[in-house]
Amino acid sequence: MNEWIRKRAPREGAAVHDARRRHFLKLGALGGIAGLAPFAAEAKAAVNTVERSLSFYNTHTGEQLSAVYCVGGAYIPEALTEINRVLRDHRNNEICSMDPRLLDLLHDIKGTLGTREPFHVISGFRSQETNALLAGRGHGVAKHSLHLQGEAIDIRVPGRDLAQVRKAATAMQGGGVGYYPRSDFVHVDVGRVRYW
Repeated sequence: MNEWIRKRAPREGAAVHDARRRHFLKLGALGGIAGLAPFAAEAKAAVNTVERSLSFYNTHTGEQLSAVYCVGGAYIPEALTEINRVLRDHRNNEICSMDPRLLDLLHDIKGTLGTREPFHVISGFRSQETNALLAGRGHGVAKHSLHLQGEAIDIRVPGRDLAQVRKAATAMQGGGVGYYPRSDFVHVDVGRVRYW
């Protein structure tokens, strides 16, 4: 019996050793993952607390607005309401819900430009009546303009050359970008990617 134990002992010892080694490696891997958990939690918390803000100056009404419109991926209804009001059709005061994708695009353009200056708004939302009026005056507005759906805006940025604004907008590849140096604005929309 002792002879059997001696012969089996090395094999059992190796199996026990292998099992202990596997267990140790599993614990090490789990410990490594657990060690990363605080960093993952911090990164997730950082993403959830990111604030998106925009500032506007309406060149037709003189109204100004600075608003945090999104926190942690959640849009703030009150801020969106204020933005919609400032970006309304100034000719008839008609208000439209501006597309949040457009606001996010403007936020990214602002970041690329590295500015805290407000966007000077030449045209935000445009009603059917205003669009028809401008088209009748030969302003070259599109019959089915994305301004009609709150998906476009015409802007300039104080302290930034118009070409810089165009370059930042086209780099985003978030939609259409029109360059109007004679009228001193850049058109930005969230339609298909195209440039003119």
